[in-house]
Amino acid sequence: MSGDDSKEITFLKAIMEELRVHPFYGYRKVAEALKDMGVTRKQVRRIMSKAGLCAIYPKRRLSRACKEHKKYPYLLKGMNIWLPNQVWAADITYIKLLGGNVYLVAIMDLFSRKVLSWSISNTLDAEFCISALNNAIEFYGIPAIFNTDQGSQFTSDAFTGVLQRYGIRISMDGKGRAIDNIYVERLWRSLKYEDIYLNDYCSMEELKLGLKKYFNFYNTERFHQSLGYGTPDEIYYSAFSNNTEDKVA
Repeated sequence: MSGDDSKEITFLKAIMEELRVHPFYGYRKVAEALKDMGVTRKQVRRIMSKAGLCAIYPKRRLSRACKEHKKYPYLLKGMNIWLPNQVWAADITYIKLLGGNVYLVAIMDLFSRKVLSWSISNTLDAEFCISALNNAIEFYGIPAIFNTDQGSQFTSDAFTGVLQRYGIRISMDGKGRAIDNIYVERLWRSLKYEDIYLNDYCSMEELKLGLKKYFNFYNTERFHQSLGYGTPDEIYYSAFSNNTEDKVA
């Protein structure tokens, strides 16, 4: 074995260890983390490519459109979201367990970024989305607008029927535009990087307990730069307190 081959194997082992700890790192961040070893970005990119290594990213979109379902226009463009329950949003992501994938839906208040409700299922039907929606309404009231993508779960008559029954305006992202629901997309990245990839859940029960713990942390303890380093719960509930004080004054 040549000296170059030995050095490459040493670099490969270090890269694999870095990706074990930080599975979401791309080659640039891996190179930065290992710069004290004298490895360059070019070398890291070549070794990762040769070994078939890459950063783990969540899939961007799971829900598929159904041509027979009615689609609704996107209502949030240019909108000033300035109070809780003005706009809620929902999205679906997948989580890999030993027995296969399960699916997670979450409903978020866009003003505060608070996760209002969530549900998991081993199938991609509409029922677990409707369950999360009903729970959110039961505990937090009725939003003015509800935004989703054009997936069949959200365009189904059963799901939109709940929204229409409560007089909630329906907004849907443009086709293929994940950026329209960017806050929930960011939630997925945070969840997967900060919890899922680190804990490697094996069963639905383990996952449920882990999600309950993480979403509680996310709402009550995790500081958000976009919220002035406040937490979602602080922003959500303080807005109601401020409105009450304004009315009393």
